[in-house]
Amino acid sequence: MSKIDQVRSDMMAAMKAGDKERKAALSFLLSSLKNKAIDKRADLTEEEENQVVLKEIKQLKETLDLTPADRTDIIEECEGRLAVLNDYAPKMMDEEAIRAVVAQVLGSLGIEKPVPKDKGRIMKELMPKVKGKADGKLVNDIVASYME
Repeated sequence: MSKIDQVRSDMMAAMKAGDKERKAALSFLLSSLKNKAIDKRADLTEEEENQVVLKEIKQLKETLDLTPADRTDIIEECEGRLAVLNDYAPKMMDEEAIRAVVAQVLGSLGIEKPVPKDKGRIMKELMPKVKGKADGKLVNDIVASYME
């Protein structure tokens, strides 16, 4: 079952249950997924669906970061949507798994002790392997920790 079908059926269940917040969040996600499929003019792959979900989560987090503390209505709405969208987000790699991939990339590049000028080569090789599976900031921090 594609994410679009899953989100649609979950949205119907939320409507029947009278859960307006969940229904609104799912409706928002469904429209984003459909728009991406329309832009592509084909069905989305699982990876593309996951990218849409992660993009929506990132936008909500940015909204939360930029919202003043006294705007509790916006903060509550964003947190509610985040909770719903996290159910549809792909499982992310933990720090230990990322370190294993970094170590493997360092081995394949023949780098024992990386220096800052190697970072571009390392990231170029590493990012396709963890894209959509790991937080880019965490990956960057782990690679930087190898250079200390």
